Amino acid sequence: MTSKIWGGRFQDATAAVLEAINVSIDFDKRLWPQDIAASLAHVAMLEHCGIVSDADAAKIRDGLSQIKAEIAAGDFVFSRKLEDIHMNVESRLAELIGPAAGRLHTARSRNDQVATDFRLYIRDAIDRLDAQLADLQIALATKALEEAATVMPGFTHLQSAQPVTFGHHLLAYVEMISRDRGRFRDARARLNESPLGAAALAGTSFPIDRGDTAKALGFDRPTANSLDSVSDRDFVLETLSAAAICATHLSRFAEEIVLWTTVQFSFVALSDKFTTGSSIMPQKRNPDAAELVRGKSGRIIGGLQALLIVMKGLPLAYSKDMQEDKEGAFDALDSLELCIAAIAGMTRDMSANRARMREAAGAGYATATDLADWLVRALGLPFREAHHVTGRIVGIASERGVGLEDLSLADLQAVEPRMTAQVFDVLGVDKSVESRVSYGGAAPANVSAQAEAWLKKLEAPAP
Repeated sequence: MTSKIWGGRFQDATAAVLEAINVSIDFDKRLWPQDIAASLAHVAMLEHCGIVSDADAAKIRDGLSQIKAEIAAGDFVFSRKLEDIHMNVESRLAELIGPAAGRLHTARSRNDQVATDFRLYIRDAIDRLDAQLADLQIALATKALEEAATVMPGFTHLQSAQPVTFGHHLLAYVEMISRDRGRFRDARARLNESPLGAAALAGTSFPIDRGDTAKALGFDRPTANSLDSVSDRDFVLETLSAAAICATHLSRFAEEIVLWTTVQFSFVALSDKFTTGSSIMPQKRNPDAAELVRGKSGRIIGGLQALLIVMKGLPLAYSKDMQEDKEGAFDALDSLELCIAAIAGMTRDMSANRARMREAAGAGYATATDLADWLVRALGLPFREAHHVTGRIVGIASERGVGLEDLSLADLQAVEPRMTAQVFDVLGVDKSVESRVSYGGAAPANVSAQAEAWLKKLEAPAP
């Protein structure tokens, strides 16, 4: 005869392969803090509603407190035969307090229990991620303030486009991370409803107070539909979607760090703390941390895709397929936490090669747009005509293998006779970035102001 807690109608033991595919304790044991917290809230509500006696409720609370201490101390023995965290806790509770343990599961099911535990877990994970992302923003904004006037090339198509500053470039990621934090906050707001008390799928006939357990667990309200309560995994999907977008942002920055640290770019350097060597080439300094951030983004995006595929064909309400909602989510969120920490560490660690950045900023005729803009402002040319004039001048400079600032006034006047010596004021990279004073532009004064505003908003002291 089966000894399973749920095995009342079953006579034969389950097949070994069923036990192997059915067991989830290997990964869902990390839900133990949430499971115990939800059980404590549930038994308190059962006591308040007169469904469980004060004496039994006290025994259950004492037993759960002991289990919590055992797990925290590493003394709890998790059993794969008990399938999951819920059955492991309930079985140990029965060992500790006897028949009173059986009253804890009154008016609930593992279906609403796991939905509640997982919401609590995801909520906690979002709070950790938000704190980490705020720290990353501080690292980026602090570095941006330090490098507000450090001229570097801005790229489109990975070709030199117009000069910007390193600080301006870093602030772009501060904005991206701000949107990431907003997405996580939105996901948190929507998930903050309690499924506890929805039971298996139809609610319960016991006179429970779902508002009581919701309040005790920090939820805004109970979920409104029992079927949706146990079958909803939108809260995981939405969180993983935010995580995937965030990971994409981190991966883009990691890719730039990989490029910037090459000998060919030499824009920034990372210390020994964030680089590794080669087993065969003694001269190598590899940006492995950045490369792994770039690589782990695939795992995080994959976690979202996997759960979407699991959920897409499921009818209401609960199906055991939904046990596959956790491993991918755990892995994705763990990976994202690690990636954020790595990017924040590299941001604080990196040192800018200002001379090299400035040299590269002037390459590739990056001030050509400044020349075209000058022709519009100073000579009144329509921009399209100014564009063609500038293109002809760039062609001459390219044929001679020199920069725009190296051409003589006579060379320039051969293309547009009305040009004056004042044009040389806009052909330097410093003048170029200083002129970008429009809101959100790359002018150093803008960058400093934006970085300081972010640090104030983030309640971080200015360096």
